[in-house]
Amino acid sequence: MEREKIKQQKLERLWQLAPQFIEGTPHAEFLGMKFVAIDFGRATLSLPYAKKLIGNAQTKVLHGGVLTALLDQASGLAAVSAFEEMRPVATLDLRIDYMRAAAPEKTIIAEAHCYKVTRHIAFVRAIAHEGDIDDPVASSQASFMTTGASSKPKDPLLRTKAAKDLPPASKVKP
Repeated sequence: MEREKIKQQKLERLWQLAPQFIEGTPHAEFLGMKFVAIDFGRATLSLPYAKKLIGNAQTKVLHGGVLTALLDQASGLAAVSAFEEMRPVATLDLRIDYMRAAAPEKTIIAEAHCYKVTRHIAFVRAIAHEGDIDDPVASSQASFMTTGASSKPKDPLLRTKAAKDLPPASKVKP
């Protein structure tokens, strides 16, 4: 029973923090990304169509980089929600498969699922679509690394050798 209560509290905390994942990221906010939903290891974001996001003026199709940013942001949020403790993450690897051009004037939805978590790495798959997940615009495969606080000293010299044992800078030859 206690475990379920802790799980519920974490989910409530995710719902409180997830919108800040967009609002606190200037690039995501500039692009107009919107938070839709969060669950353990899952996240959904949307990106309403906007003229500033057009990649081809003649066809009015969204720029591919916009889709990449949306998939990366949704995948990162899914990764954050998959770890036992909520910690910041950084994208290690991101592969995008573009399947077709996004239709002009349509909102793009990105649904991400973290399918595997190790101690410090999360593996995520995501799909971008316009409302029909079976007709994707793009899909992605990504891995994320936690970047939270560490018990290791921040100074790399302290990790390798005690600073007091190092020779003075004047004695070090260039």
